Amino acid sequence: MTVAPLEPTFSEAMTAIEDAADLSASVKRHWVCSLRQIAKWLDRPVEVSPARWTAIRLPVGQLHHARLGVTAKTVANHKSNVAAALRWFGKEYKVPSRGVALSAEWATLRDGIGDRGRRARLYGLMRYCSGRSLMPASVDDAVVADYLRYRAETTSLATSSMAHRSIARAWNVSAGENRAWLAQRLTETPVKAQEGPTWEDFPEGLRRDVDRYLAGLGKVRKGPNGKRSRPCSPKTIKTRRAELVAVARMAVKIGTPIENLKSLAALVHPDVAEPVLDAYWENNGAEPKVYTIDLAWKLFSLARQIGLDEAAIERLDDIRASLEEHRHGGLTGKNLKLIRQVLTEGIWSEVVSLPNVLMRQARADQAHAPVKAAVTAQIAVAIAILSIAPVRLTNLVSIKLEENLIKPGGPLSPFWLVFPHYDVKNRVDLQFDFGENLTTLINEYIHEFRPVLLRRSNAAWLFPGIAGEPKTPWVGQNPPG
Repeated sequence: MTVAPLEPTFSEAMTAIEDAADLSASVKRHWVCSLRQIAKWLDRPVEVSPARWTAIRLPVGQLHHARLGVTAKTVANHKSNVAAALRWFGKEYKVPSRGVALSAEWATLRDGIGDRGRRARLYGLMRYCSGRSLMPASVDDAVVADYLRYRAETTSLATSSMAHRSIARAWNVSAGENRAWLAQRLTETPVKAQEGPTWEDFPEGLRRDVDRYLAGLGKVRKGPNGKRSRPCSPKTIKTRRAELVAVARMAVKIGTPIENLKSLAALVHPDVAEPVLDAYWENNGAEPKVYTIDLAWKLFSLARQIGLDEAAIERLDDIRASLEEHRHGGLTGKNLKLIRQVLTEGIWSEVVSLPNVLMRQARADQAHAPVKAAVTAQIAVAIAILSIAPVRLTNLVSIKLEENLIKPGGPLSPFWLVFPHYDVKNRVDLQFDFGENLTTLINEYIHEFRPVLLRRSNAAWLFPGIAGEPKTPWVGQNPPG
């Protein structure tokens, strides 16, 4: 069932455009066509699409020509026409630029909210209620549920339980601060209950051991096999801490006395770890999830690092191996969704041909803009590698010449990309044989463009960043090149 819109829609804008006396026939035709086409691309009926540019600007901005099966210019033209049409419509018909205007009662409550973030979280609900002629005193959980349904059909804003909880919490806090807020409180959807005691409740010895272990992850360290490992990123360290805290809480929850967890060795001992992993598996259902399987490997690895006795390590290895049998190959559902989009007819061919296009651009820029050309060539090689070897970004940026990128058949043979299992998130050895074309592309980049990016460093990174370090996998942490 389609919701009744609170503000003018594409449909009304199209009617107004067609009836306008001050617009030429050509403008009318193009604007109406673009409104209809944009609504189709957004998969939203014209009858519920708000005729307000600020309401659709973000989802329209995410439209990509490759996924739509048209040229970039076609998409740009339709976006431009819709923006112009809605600006005209808003001016001619006095459409508020930010949605339904607030009634006097709601404007008073809005002005009484001092916190800017809280005001923003409640603004949509206030507009909805103003458009429905609902007074603040009549707002209850049912009204919020109706608003979220309307929001789901007419906007791209979140409507999850988290969004619901955020709105209800902002409402309740504001009501508690403002005596004029004569309205009932809203129900805040519950957050998943915390598993077990707080971290401060655990023995000091365990907390100290965990802190020491995490501090070591931030440094270059040598593993049991003698191989030196790079420092872990802050994000990885934060994740590892959360995992250990969760294991400790689960152990107490299923019956391990908290006073027994005096050290990290006590936490990862199989007498504690095995029941914890069994509890995680039971929560997962018939098959253990990847998190549980990976956790078994991490506890086994940690036991080896801290020097647990051989009998205990062997038991943990058996537990790890039994869980590993349930690991399924292939991509996750989220990654498969992205892959399906990329493999849509016409898109993958553009992806595959893009490295050569970029490399031609790099060659053209090399004489007058060597750094720009080198970065362009770097991007070309990265895309080309990922089209053959779909590795994680953290692995991609950490490729080292003669360590990960090798020529086992000699200097004239094709490149191979290899990663040992301990450098891969899912602990599986990776190796990819690059053909002649990709090898030629990489060779050109290494010899003709990469030296500019080294900045007098002799680092072996395929994609050098700054100060002798590799590029980071995340935007904003290092400047390009």
